[in-house]
Amino acid sequence: MFTKILIANRGEIACRVIATARKMGIKTVAVYSDADKEARHVKLADEAVRIGAAPSRESYLLADKIIAACKQTGAQAVHPGYGFLSENEAFAKRCEDEGIAFIGPKAYSIAAMGDKIASKKLANEAKVNTIPGYNDAIAGPEQAVEIAKGIGYPVMIKASAGGGGKGLRVAFNDKEAFEGFASCQNEARNSFGDDRIFIEKFVQEPRHIEIQVLGDSHGNVIYLNERECSIQRRHQKVIEEAPSPFISDATRKAMGEQAVALAKAVKYQSAGTVEFVVGKDQDFYFLEMNTRLQVEHPVTECITGLDLVELMIRVAAGEALPLTQADVKRDGWAIECRINAEDPFRNFLPSTGRLVRFQPPEETMFQSDTSKKLGVRVDTGVYEGGEIPMYYDSMIAKLIVHGSDRDDAITKMRAALNGFVIRGISSNIPFQAALLAHPRFVAGDFNTGFIAENYAKGFAAEDVPHEDPLFLVALAAYMNRRYRARASGISGQLAGHEVKVGESFVVIVLGAEGRNQQHEVTVTDFEMDGKMRSSAVSVGGNSYQISSTATLGQIRVQGQCNGMGFTAQVERGTAKNPLALRIAHNGTQIDALVLSPLGARLHQLMPFKAPPDLSKYLLSPMPGLLVDVAVQPGQKVQAGEKLAVIEAMKMENILFAAQDGVVGKIVAGKGESLSVDQVILEFQ
Repeated sequence: MFTKILIANRGEIACRVIATARKMGIKTVAVYSDADKEARHVKLADEAVRIGAAPSRESYLLADKIIAACKQTGAQAVHPGYGFLSENEAFAKRCEDEGIAFIGPKAYSIAAMGDKIASKKLANEAKVNTIPGYNDAIAGPEQAVEIAKGIGYPVMIKASAGGGGKGLRVAFNDKEAFEGFASCQNEARNSFGDDRIFIEKFVQEPRHIEIQVLGDSHGNVIYLNERECSIQRRHQKVIEEAPSPFISDATRKAMGEQAVALAKAVKYQSAGTVEFVVGKDQDFYFLEMNTRLQVEHPVTECITGLDLVELMIRVAAGEALPLTQADVKRDGWAIECRINAEDPFRNFLPSTGRLVRFQPPEETMFQSDTSKKLGVRVDTGVYEGGEIPMYYDSMIAKLIVHGSDRDDAITKMRAALNGFVIRGISSNIPFQAALLAHPRFVAGDFNTGFIAENYAKGFAAEDVPHEDPLFLVALAAYMNRRYRARASGISGQLAGHEVKVGESFVVIVLGAEGRNQQHEVTVTDFEMDGKMRSSAVSVGGNSYQISSTATLGQIRVQGQCNGMGFTAQVERGTAKNPLALRIAHNGTQIDALVLSPLGARLHQLMPFKAPPDLSKYLLSPMPGLLVDVAVQPGQKVQAGEKLAVIEAMKMENILFAAQDGVVGKIVAGKGESLSVDQVILEFQ
């Protein structure tokens, strides 16, 4: 067994590998860029080596620097994680040539399977069903349009070396094929250093189901059941679960055996994933093989009780698999939500900056200890006070739950999302909460088009209907009663002018453009039993007996309402109103003022102040790098015309004109780092 391994990656996956290595008694070496010198993986590892500047092409993609770090530290093996060099055949070969074990498949397997064009040809030879398409590299956008027309729209344009949703577009017409080819090529070049592109038929209403395989150097290959990954947004997985609520045992067995046959054909050694697109009649087609550990591997670990990272390390050290196909378990149900640094209410634009608060829900399962079951696990590479840089992927954490069945897992995940506190940057937690509450998701009735169909116009606060909206009003009144109780107990109050706590209040739920809702509330029976505070709240004919031990000022509030447990988030003061209480529960958020009846009457007399008109400005919707300004001062532009391109978190974001106009002044220059709402240009 190795005594020291180097992790050629960053973020949560680097921390994940370190956890298992520590369990196995193996020393670890982290590598880091200038942007990551204070990162969590650097702090967790036994040693750390700087490998370059912040952009990944100047650090994490430099094989020479990583090999040099191995030699400098005496690391006998490299774990590449996912992304970066994990599926780079030349890097795996270079490690072998230098006498460094690559904790992953052999270079020839990566060559055969990691290249999507080669893998489709090999799958055809192995009599595996494949989707119709053009399997050779394409010269340019004009040829791409001709091929797309020949296959028939819609088509999928993909980077051969792609992964993680990068370098991938769906085109429904010639214009989209032309533009999509150019964008894919740019993203592929920047993310993977390989700009070859291919095109295939886009199967409509598909499910994305993948089989986890595991092979060793002794010719053994097994499959560890499937993962359902159909909940995707722009080809990025959002929620993954194991097993799939869709396929039958017969389909599972057929897919698993086909995945094993494919892995054996390339003498596969290590953990890998064979991805299939599955039709509504459970007909399945080979999509691609990922010759690495997947982001969503924890859901498989939950239902099988296996540590996949440990098995990868053992296989790389020459050990045989410790189990056969008959030993593979399927126990309970696991769900993973990817918690990303993006703003769901602003079309999921990247959100970078400092994590002012980062308080995940309490963990009861742990990365390298698969003996713990039926709980919550958090895989992350960040910490409170750390920064989310704009140079890398937007993932903050992975939230994983294991339930006795699917309904239990959904219930656990909703509670865990309620208790996940992230401040300083935006996260997609409200969107995840909305998905988990959607009737079609709960019923298991969805495909890869689920998000596009149900949130076609983007995501808004109204898309998260709360099952009991008056509970949020009652919770606001309860928390306000606690603040009033504390204020009334402050010593040194002027005689005759002490704080008096009444029972009648008006909760004003603040709405857009001054459209507020008023609720008359009574709060009675305020009791203290040790740390527990209880009140009876009456609102709109409903009664809520609420109790909690949460201290004031604590964001996460756990307690009981009418005998049922709840977890919510409560904050005092918002950017728009320092007197408001912000209540968040099950993805729904309200801002509420809790006033006396007289205060509420006076509040109604306050005029509404309209926000300023910013239509004459193009504002940066996210923090990022301004890579292109496509217009000149004095130029006439039409609605839909390209104005600028911002790069953030490895994705190109094109800003289009919302209406016809004439460009006035260009304020920001190409190459400038922009903050949110920074002016890029003005219109006349």
